[in-house]
Amino acid sequence: MIAAIFSFLVMLNPFALFLYLRPVMQDLSEADFRAVFLKATTISFFIFMVFLLFGDVVFEKVFRINFESFRIFGGIVLFSLAYIFIVQGKKAFIQIKGDLHDLASEIALPFMVGAGTISLTVLMAEQLELWQGILSLVLIMFTNFAVIMGLKQIRRSMNSKKVQTAFDKNMELLLRINGFFVGAIGVDMVVTGISNLMRAA
Repeated sequence: MIAAIFSFLVMLNPFALFLYLRPVMQDLSEADFRAVFLKATTISFFIFMVFLLFGDVVFEKVFRINFESFRIFGGIVLFSLAYIFIVQGKKAFIQIKGDLHDLASEIALPFMVGAGTISLTVLMAEQLELWQGILSLVLIMFTNFAVIMGLKQIRRSMNSKKVQTAFDKNMELLLRINGFFVGAIGVDMVVTGISNLMRAA
C-alpha cells in the first residue's frame, strides 16, 4: 500500500502541478485558488474512484480493449511527458485560459487524471483490498493538495524577488529530476504490458 501511494504521488507530480498552476495562482485570490484546486482535487478523486471500482469492467466490457494495451499506451505517454519535463522543464506547460468555473476541470484533466494515474488506479484495484485502495486514494489526494498549498504559502512568504526566483528554479530542478522517475515508470509499464500480452498468447 505504501509503495502504491508513493508511485501514485510520483506520477501525480505535485512539483509539476505547482509550476503548471503558477499563472493561475497569480490571477486568482487565495480563497478562489483554494476553492478551484479543491474542486479539481474532488473531481479527480471521484474519477479515480470509478476506475478503482469498475476499472476492469470499463476496459473489457464497455470499450472491449485489453487493459495491457492501455498500460502500454499509458507507458508511452508517460515516457513522452518525462522527456518533455527533463528537456523543457516548466516551458512544457501551457497557461490555463478560461473562466473560473472551467478551471477546476482543466486542472483535473489531463494533469491530474491521465493515462498513467488511471493505469495505477486499476493496478491498485488488482493489488489492494477495496478499503486499502480507497484509503490510499484519500491519502494521495490529501497529500497532493497539502503539498501544492504548502509550496504556495512558502513562496508567498518570501519577500525578496530574488529568493522567489531561486525558489522557482529549484522547483523546476525537482520537476526535471522527477521526470527521470516518471520515465522509468513509463518504460516499466510498457515492458510489463508487452510481457503480459506475450504470456497470455
